[in-house]
Amino acid sequence: MTEGSYYHIYNRGNNSDRIFYEDENYDYFLKKFKIYLDPFVDVFSYCLMKTHFLFLLRIKEQPTDTLANILKKPLLTPIEKAFRDFFISYAKSINKKYHRTGSLFQYKFKRKQITEEKHLINLIRYIHLNPIDAGFCNNLLDYPHCSYITILNKDSSWIKTNEVIELFDNINNFKMFHF
Repeated sequence: MTEGSYYHIYNRGNNSDRIFYEDENYDYFLKKFKIYLDPFVDVFSYCLMKTHFLFLLRIKEQPTDTLANILKKPLLTPIEKAFRDFFISYAKSINKKYHRTGSLFQYKFKRKQITEEKHLINLIRYIHLNPIDAGFCNNLLDYPHCSYITILNKDSSWIKTNEVIELFDNINNFKMFHF
């Protein structure tokens, strides 16, 4: 992953099974995400669904004295290790709590680099509209597990709410583009 670049990050449950069993799982997932990934990524939008998740992230610049640079070996980059550790930690917790075994996620997470602003704007909308498209709700204000409400309220220190709104020029355009 390239520093300063935007990525659509997503994955789903193994065999399309659930990765969130109850409301507290969503909060726990985000808590773990912040612990492991906040030093490495800026979050622009996210949506957590019963069987999958989606994020739009920008990779932060990292110090050049990483272990891989020091040893001159092709180890996992710090961000790759952070993602791996995050997914392992969450999966172990879910497996323990719900008495399950095996892989929680289908594959290694997928990522697509986003290079055009138009695609970035459309991806924010796509991520937010997932609950409506899946029939979970008719109004984004009724779905608590995505960043739409957080961006509207500008009440997050970890989501780049101001930068997202600037992409749409203002909050009214942001709202209108979602409908």
